[in-house]
Amino acid sequence: MDLQFYGANCVRITTKKATIVIDDTLSELGLKAITKPDDINLFTRPKPDNILGRLSIDSPGEYEVSDTSIQGIAARSHIDESDSQTTTIFKIIGEDIRVVVLGHAFPELNDIQLEALGTIDILILPVGGNGYTLDGVEALKMIKKIEPKLVIPTHYADKTVKYEVPQSSLEDALKDLAMEPKETVPKLKLKPSDIPLDMQLIVLERQ
Repeated sequence: MDLQFYGANCVRITTKKATIVIDDTLSELGLKAITKPDDINLFTRPKPDNILGRLSIDSPGEYEVSDTSIQGIAARSHIDESDSQTTTIFKIIGEDIRVVVLGHAFPELNDIQLEALGTIDILILPVGGNGYTLDGVEALKMIKKIEPKLVIPTHYADKTVKYEVPQSSLEDALKDLAMEPKETVPKLKLKPSDIPLDMQLIVLERQ
């Protein structure tokens, strides 16, 4: 499995049989969309119109595509009222690696949601904060609840990304997380045997 980061919450996950693109709303943020016609699109919030790709998913449910299991779990968005659930957390299992994409989820998960997530290898979560998404402190709270082996931060300040709400820098978020990056790489290549025993934070360079 390969993982690449393209800014905001957009990540590409590539297996031998599928390419999954998460939250490719880049064209709305001043960047170029990356989705190709054969890609599978996942959106943690309602998907925009005119999306390229062979399949787009933006709601809870269970899906099997190209030897990849995808589970969408309803959750409260960071900007939702307490009784609303307008975001979708995705759990992706491919090549025996379990990835969770948190999206803009509010930093409180109930027992049902945590049980649905189960054991996780990789957690991808935003850290930019400012009332729009998780900040470093809230992200750390979620990390402690989910207990992944690898943590990948997204959605932090980037001068080329035109966020709706200004985001904090990755450096500030890492101070709140109290975690030093194990490494910074342009692409993360993993086999199940590469998953560490102790938790590590990996920074993916924006493509």
